[in-house]
Amino acid sequence: MISKKIYKFLAVLVLIPALCFADAITVKESAPEVYVVKKGDTLWDISNMYLDQPWLWPELWRTNIHITNPHLIYPGDELRLVKNAAGEIVLEVVRDEPKLEIKLSPEGKKTSKFVEPIPALPWSVIRPYVENESVMSKDDYDRYPYVLGNSDGAVRYATDSVVLSKASRRKNEDLQIVRKQNELYDMEGNFLGLQVRHVAEAKLIDTDLDKQSLIKIVDAKLEVKRADKIIPADRSLPADILLTAATEQTGFIIDDLEQHNLLGKYNVVILDLGNEEVEPGTIMGIYSQGPVIIDGPQPKYEGETAAIKSAFNIGDEINQPAFKVGEIIVFKTFEKASYALITKSAKVIRKGMIVAKP
Repeated sequence: MISKKIYKFLAVLVLIPALCFADAITVKESAPEVYVVKKGDTLWDISNMYLDQPWLWPELWRTNIHITNPHLIYPGDELRLVKNAAGEIVLEVVRDEPKLEIKLSPEGKKTSKFVEPIPALPWSVIRPYVENESVMSKDDYDRYPYVLGNSDGAVRYATDSVVLSKASRRKNEDLQIVRKQNELYDMEGNFLGLQVRHVAEAKLIDTDLDKQSLIKIVDAKLEVKRADKIIPADRSLPADILLTAATEQTGFIIDDLEQHNLLGKYNVVILDLGNEEVEPGTIMGIYSQGPVIIDGPQPKYEGETAAIKSAFNIGDEINQPAFKVGEIIVFKTFEKASYALITKSAKVIRKGMIVAKP
């Protein structure tokens, strides 16, 4: 349900000219006429190279019969800007047959595989969050087994420590140790879930214990503590991410993964939008809206003592316009929340800012 606050915002949404997009697709003046895709490039970087609105990337390929999926670009592809019969600027690609990547092992064995397309997003930045960080319901978090202690009576544990835990019905060998970091609430105070932080990698040790398990800590990013939860490791990355612009979805930045107050490019934020509202690859704009102004002989901001008094006798509420100050890409979704990467920011990004169509 969209709150009244969001309805007010929708009525006064304003796009900063430097970040807004026009109806027609305009290629940047700085865009290269010819570009050879390199290993290490990302689709987002290349889209940004050509367009101020990277989510319109597929439109540049609309007359290219050689490209069935404009989100799959390969190292070695040569991209060329040309004019089509209608006089529109489009991209063409010069692509050889799919190439095999040959690798030589230390033992002298050759292995080969087809070259992979470049990723949509900078996985080096977001991979730890994709693999390890999550949002869980309280019920899900509570049902997982937890660390009890160790034979030395220690209260904190590091890499190579062996600890005793409550037994789990699951017998996953690869495990994670996690800890509740934060409780997440939307702007109306509704509980959305628990932000769960990755603490360590772990392995299950095969034993005959009935009600407990032995766990070896393999790679501790933080000190492991008693009562930390033990969950199955999930190393899967999202399949092909398609970059698509949000249309009607509207929400808020409710938190960030590192508990910072001031955020910028390549910080990861948490949105109050779940997997029924957004999906990995959804691009959204970030909007900043000033406080409500109580009009009168001496205008005041909502919340000031004088403004509270004046609201009971004189003065109209004036909602300031919301200006676009950045962009995000959603890369991981949960039932009631999602993680997004800030890809552009014209000012410091803060919790409580609005996200909507870019």
